[in-house]
Amino acid sequence: MEKHPIGDLMGEIVDKVREIADANTIVGQPIVTGEVTIIPISRLSVGVGSGGTEFGSKHKKPEDNSCFGGGAGAGINLIPVGFLVVKDGSVKLLPVAPPAATTVDRVVEMVPEAIDKITDFIEKQQEKKKAEKAANPGTDKTGFEGIY
Repeated sequence: MEKHPIGDLMGEIVDKVREIADANTIVGQPIVTGEVTIIPISRLSVGVGSGGTEFGSKHKKPEDNSCFGGGAGAGINLIPVGFLVVKDGSVKLLPVAPPAATTVDRVVEMVPEAIDKITDFIEKQQEKKKAEKAANPGTDKTGFEGIY
């Protein structure tokens, strides 16, 4: 089967988009400063379009080469989303988003941080209870220490 010129146009566009949009475009090169590593994260959107027509006459046979006219184009939109911050073994995403517009948005954004704080609090309380129990093995919290 004969290769159509529109395929060449699209192939050229796709090759150029690949040059621009590789994996390092989405997840950027890590930036290391002391104990902290910062990794930029972006969102990439690509749009591609093409079109063409063949100019021929009514008297030409279909197998005769006719003139082709066409074009292709692409648009790329690269938007920074945030930064992954790696510090002391923990990873946090710092978004590059506009402030929350509504109260519900603010609450939703605060949920992960609140869960982290609650989890830390529970772990500290459990550690404190274990330490107290280890320091005073013959007592319990019922107020009847040593009766039994």
